[in-house]
Amino acid sequence: MAAHPHPALSTTTHLLYLHGFRSSPQSMKAVKMQRLMAERFPQVHWWCPQLPPSPAEAWKLIAEGTAAWPRQSMAVVGSSLGGFYATRLAEQTGCRVVLLNPAVYPARDLAKYIGEQTSWHDPEERFFFRPEYVDELRVLEALPATTGNPEQWLAIVAQGDEVLDWREMTGRTPHARTVLLPGSDHALSDFDDHIPTILAHLGLG
Repeated sequence: MAAHPHPALSTTTHLLYLHGFRSSPQSMKAVKMQRLMAERFPQVHWWCPQLPPSPAEAWKLIAEGTAAWPRQSMAVVGSSLGGFYATRLAEQTGCRVVLLNPAVYPARDLAKYIGEQTSWHDPEERFFFRPEYVDELRVLEALPATTGNPEQWLAIVAQGDEVLDWREMTGRTPHARTVLLPGSDHALSDFDDHIPTILAHLGLG
């Protein structure tokens, strides 16, 4: 189903970007969005934090950092594991959301990554993914799910995703307006093609 802007939605004034597992604010998509906001929409409050490995700590950072944001004009964009957090945030706050190949069952999928990990963007940077982090993800997965206005939800999902199952991704948010890509990949290497759709959804197009 093709995405389209909805006139009832207000222009985004506060935008949160959440990166994926082993990723950072230096990810391709995060950097492109940050530059776009700085160059074309400097009035938008932009925040792309480095998320800690602990899901409980990441969720606390997200919740506290957006606590004072206006719910009617804030939005979150989340990629992969960041898409899982973004889903939870949108369900808790009713804010607008853009999901980019979002993780759906991170506790299941990340259990195999327990141990020392390296950052995608800096192999010298290492962190330890602890067993209790899987339990923390299970807690977040169990939070109450409320969808609110379906027009506030946009999902961009690649059938060519080599990491996550596109059927699970679309099944988790059937209420979302979904751009289903016949190819592409987990990183959305064709991200530039989707920026106009994202901006339109944010009321910035």
